[in-house]
Amino acid sequence: MAKMKIARRRGADGAWEALKDSSTDKEIAAVIPKTPQSLSPSYRLAYVDEDFLCRDELRPVRLQLELMKTEMALTERGIKSTVVMFGGARIPAPGADPWAAKNDVQRANLTAASVYYDEARQFARLCASQAAKYGHQEYVVVTGGGPGVMEAGNRGAADMNAPSIGLNVVLPHEQAPNAYVTPELSFNFHYFAIRKMHFLMRAKAITIFPGGFGTLDELFETVTLIQTKRMAPIPLILFGEAFWRRIVNFEALAEFGTIAPEDLKLLHFVETAEQAWKIIADYYEH
Repeated sequence: MAKMKIARRRGADGAWEALKDSSTDKEIAAVIPKTPQSLSPSYRLAYVDEDFLCRDELRPVRLQLELMKTEMALTERGIKSTVVMFGGARIPAPGADPWAAKNDVQRANLTAASVYYDEARQFARLCASQAAKYGHQEYVVVTGGGPGVMEAGNRGAADMNAPSIGLNVVLPHEQAPNAYVTPELSFNFHYFAIRKMHFLMRAKAITIFPGGFGTLDELFETVTLIQTKRMAPIPLILFGEAFWRRIVNFEALAEFGTIAPEDLKLLHFVETAEQAWKIIADYYEH
């Protein structure tokens, strides 16, 4: 009896796989004869049927896919730890137009805030220098992948020829990844919650530059997880003490009793990239 020939292969882990892989069936299904039956949506392979995958009932699957896709890519790249850089998309590079300004006051504030673009870029350079000692598997810079402070972080890593991660999210104004994110480490998300998980899962330090609602959300989620011991205590560093003291009265929370006085010790305030890196270096005894 003639043996039926079926393509066999080894998987990414080197294990022998006798069953046909799903990508092969996807290719076969794409070229079958067009009939009323084969053109029916019900006949599509479930894993290539975008209409099916976008149904409300499939939300748990989509959540899992967003968690797994980035996790698998970072694992395959060998990235073991990161330094997170949160901050405002509206902060311009020095000399650039503060495009988000709506009036003269905002224009002046955002122009002055360009100093944080420079500090973010320099801080990323310092992280990249440390990452190089570990083959760029530790202390890898990760940002939200957009403009402003995020761009500065990825740009600083690029200055050092180091890889960096960008975790974008789909927004109404079609935010595109900045040009300095390592292309194969540029990810896009539908779910803010899964995106924030990826920011924190490998984090050895969190830096937070001036920003808006998104940055505040990231700050308070991080400090809450550390305060409640849902994640390991790591350096949580805020750039621009005057900005943060004006925006959030942390001491008032302690005075009122809604947080403990020792919770204030979770926050470190700095003005320069060098000060921030010293906190991290001292914490991990580099």
